[in-house]
Amino acid sequence: MSTFKIKGGYQLRGELTPQGAKNEALQVVCAVLLTPEKVTLHNLPDIRDVNFLIDLLEELGVKVNRLGNGTVEFTSDEINLEYLQSEQFKTRAASLRGSVMIMGPLLSRFKKAYMPKPGGDKIGPRPLDTHFLGFSKLGATFSYDAKAGFYTLKADNLEGKYLLLDEPSVTGTANILMTAVMAKGKTTIYNAACEPYLQQLCLMLISMGAKITGVGSNLLNIEGVTELGGCTHTLLPDFIEIGSFIGLAAMTQSEITIKDCRIDMLGRIPETFRRLGIQVEIKGDNIFIPSQTKYEIQRMIDGSIPTIYDAPWPGFTPDLLSIILVTAIQASGTVLIHQKMFDSRLFFIDRLKDMGAQIILCDPHRATVIGINREYKLRATSMSSPDIRAGVALLIAALSAEGTSTISNIHQIDRGYQYIDKRLNAIGANIVRED
Repeated sequence: MSTFKIKGGYQLRGELTPQGAKNEALQVVCAVLLTPEKVTLHNLPDIRDVNFLIDLLEELGVKVNRLGNGTVEFTSDEINLEYLQSEQFKTRAASLRGSVMIMGPLLSRFKKAYMPKPGGDKIGPRPLDTHFLGFSKLGATFSYDAKAGFYTLKADNLEGKYLLLDEPSVTGTANILMTAVMAKGKTTIYNAACEPYLQQLCLMLISMGAKITGVGSNLLNIEGVTELGGCTHTLLPDFIEIGSFIGLAAMTQSEITIKDCRIDMLGRIPETFRRLGIQVEIKGDNIFIPSQTKYEIQRMIDGSIPTIYDAPWPGFTPDLLSIILVTAIQASGTVLIHQKMFDSRLFFIDRLKDMGAQIILCDPHRATVIGINREYKLRATSMSSPDIRAGVALLIAALSAEGTSTISNIHQIDRGYQYIDKRLNAIGANIVRED
């Protein structure tokens, strides 16, 4: 198992270019199953979760041609559906939550799909009810073997229907959308997720021949087509990585320029960091974070303590609350962090408290951060990365701490961040990877 040894206290300076978006990649890679024609994807991130999913598709029979620099060609003309019932598939697919999004394309094109109960970050319950309720309304039947933890889906005929989703699940919307694009008739998805990455999936499907309107809203209308063709698609930059770099710059008093950010798609990310008092300067499509000795949390108009919470798009993404929390440690002032969507995502704060942070865990969903205003540096310590986002939050804390910290279980960080140690070392960090 690999670890990071991080010598903290260095100010960083330079430019960082965000990788391709992980959450978009997991959707669009699954979408290649919808057509036997070639699909070319640009700006795919070279990270564990995406590479694992590509390997899974390759074992399913997809022809994969890696051209380098984030460009991969996929041709799904000879799919081995028998592989879906093999023990090897059950083991591999169960270890990656993103694999759940192969169900929609398989059901749409082949009228059957199989899937083990997926894995992923241990951040609380993540039910799949939205997916299966959608599949059922479109005409599929499913069964679940609780002992084997295995789902079976079949559909002789898929027909468009009006669907009011019980929650605006991103992966649920993606799965239902990919099922509906070749269902007979019209499908309406109301209370659909409308995150930028979901918008990107819609645009990719349209370029393949799908008929979708309402892109960017929570009301999608799909006219089913009989087949889809190939396409070329370029992924957005990873907005979670952009937010992580903003928090990193503030905590380490660094001067960092983040390149090619797609500012028009960032939503509330820049403004939420500004609420912590961080200077976020937009320069064209770049973000410049100057070195700040101090930053002060903005109180509410009536002087009360602010709350930063997650919400479906266009609200603030839950994937950045861990970064907001760690960044607030060295701020002046107090903020309440409210993680609404997952009930185990804040438990990593015990590691931060060991480092000297002043944080009160109110309940599994809420934590109050009392900023220490750089009155002292965090202490170096040894810790383990519990999930992708908390792992990078701990890395940011370690880079700002005094002394040498150790983070184990860093495969969790590698699942979502491409060559993070090399890229940060290139602008002045001191991170050593040890096996």
